[in-house]
Amino acid sequence: MNDLCADIGFKSVNHVGEQLCGDHVDIVPSGDDSSVIVLADGLGSGVKASILSTLTSKIISTMMAAGLSIEECVSTIAETLPICSVRGIAYSTFTIMNLRDNATAELIQYDNPLAILLRDGKNYEYQTTEMTIGGKKILKSVIPLKEDDIFVMMSDGCPHAGIGQAYNFGWKREHIIEFMETFASVGYTAKNLASLLVDECYSLYGGEPKDDATSCVVRLRKREPMSILFGPPSNPDDCNRMMSLFFSKSGKHIVCGGTTSSIAAKYLGKTVKPTLFFDDSGLPPIAEIEGVDLVTEGVITINKVIEYARDYLSENNSYARWSMNRDGASLISRMLFEEATDINFYVGRAVNPAHQNPDLPINFNIKMNLARELSESLVKMGKRVKVSYF
Repeated sequence: MNDLCADIGFKSVNHVGEQLCGDHVDIVPSGDDSSVIVLADGLGSGVKASILSTLTSKIISTMMAAGLSIEECVSTIAETLPICSVRGIAYSTFTIMNLRDNATAELIQYDNPLAILLRDGKNYEYQTTEMTIGGKKILKSVIPLKEDDIFVMMSDGCPHAGIGQAYNFGWKREHIIEFMETFASVGYTAKNLASLLVDECYSLYGGEPKDDATSCVVRLRKREPMSILFGPPSNPDDCNRMMSLFFSKSGKHIVCGGTTSSIAAKYLGKTVKPTLFFDDSGLPPIAEIEGVDLVTEGVITINKVIEYARDYLSENNSYARWSMNRDGASLISRMLFEEATDINFYVGRAVNPAHQNPDLPINFNIKMNLARELSESLVKMGKRVKVSYF
């Protein structure tokens, strides 16, 4: 066992004129610190390619997570995928990463662009062994992992970007390596690294991709615990117990809500100091409590964080906003999305009288739903989340 965790993120852009992406990424946990990641690229584009890549990634990831061999996976794919009546062939290229205890990565690659490994911020040439399975040439690598290793997997829509436009022969692998090395040491999340790569491909295609382009990035990093407190307990007698549990956790602490921050300040023997910083976000300003890393307003701020979380899990278009702004929602988003790996969520069930105004779109159920949706979104980001209600 080690204290590393895998941050996994991906992004795709569709072939121009197509509603479905012909690439598909599937991630299946196979243990506490193990998972199987498959990036599949279906033949062609559109509906057929989407079906091929989805079937391929689902079958391979499920079988490998269950412990079956790559030989069994490939033969199953060959027997399962339908034959294209036009081309007379049926396959989906794929890249598989089998993470074992976040200590070793087994890479299995078939006809996709060779995955890139950035180690210490620079390209690292790893060894590959060639195998032939069912007449298909498969490349296999077993790589011991180090902190801050970054793996960049991609479909062929990435190196094909810019053919006949920015580049005569496309965006070659060495160009992609040089581009990604620029961001390797900055500390971006895997999702943001994948977004940077795919957005650049989209730009090189002139906004009209001639192929589906997908990048999946895996970044190995140390675990970073964090705790967030949202709302006072339903029973006032539980305040000290809730605060004791909250502040006993290691890592950074976030307190959300006016009443909640007052309770936290009283427990610590400190005072709440409001800030006078306002920006154009329209959100309530943050406050300060000695011993707390971040103090914000509650429901309105958390609702904005959830908006950012939804976008982060899809197109990630809001990144430029929350990565730079100083409002409470942006600060929480940076801490939870980018820094934290293990999150303890303490949610109070007390009903806030201020939220019972029928003219306000806030009530107790909405508050609980916000807590639930935020925790579920964080789990989808690959975080370990534990929720405790009071």
